[in-house]
Amino acid sequence: MSQKVVVIYSGGMDSFTVLNRALEQGHEVSALSFNYGQRHVRELDVAAKVCEALNIPHKIVDITAINTLLAGSSLTDDIEIPEGHYEESSMKSTVVPNRNMILLSLAIGYAVSEGASAVYYGAHSGDHAIYPDCRPEFVRQMNVVSQLANYEPVEVVAPYLDVDKNAILADGLRMDLNYADTWTCYNGRDKACGKCGACVERLEAFAANGVTDPLPYEA
Repeated sequence: MSQKVVVIYSGGMDSFTVLNRALEQGHEVSALSFNYGQRHVRELDVAAKVCEALNIPHKIVDITAINTLLAGSSLTDDIEIPEGHYEESSMKSTVVPNRNMILLSLAIGYAVSEGASAVYYGAHSGDHAIYPDCRPEFVRQMNVVSQLANYEPVEVVAPYLDVDKNAILADGLRMDLNYADTWTCYNGRDKACGKCGACVERLEAFAANGVTDPLPYEA
């Protein structure tokens, strides 16, 4: 059944796939992106272009002021981005304190104001090792709270919660999506670094699916 939904859309490959899956399901989609003071806005620029091409409503909300409260993440502070796989303990430096609870809360409020019945976001099993706010128990409890927090219940939906990035990419390829319209790298240079955790996992997913990543890489 078609619904009005809000998709938290970062511009990365996971949220790009979630966005297109919601569209494929026939939903009326509004995309919501956040500038929370991340190291660069490459993803946000890509997100804006995709939404314009798809002719869907898109808001980019500046919440950079929260960085006066949140510290210690290499994605927002002057801390070196670690290289390697997400399962390495060094990647915990990329955790932004309470990020998804904050973003989901804002998206749920937007959904209520827009008369939307659900908020979609791109949590997946590959994130479970280091990101507590991508784990199934967090998503389930946020969904419970979201049903209670307003007069209008809003469902929290993570369609890829129980699968990894390999499966997300496979679903996107099934939908014939162009992943040149995404940005994953934690660094905002002209080319993706190929070494940070986001790049490593992305490249593994393309290799597992037997296709070449259309993004240019430094290494």
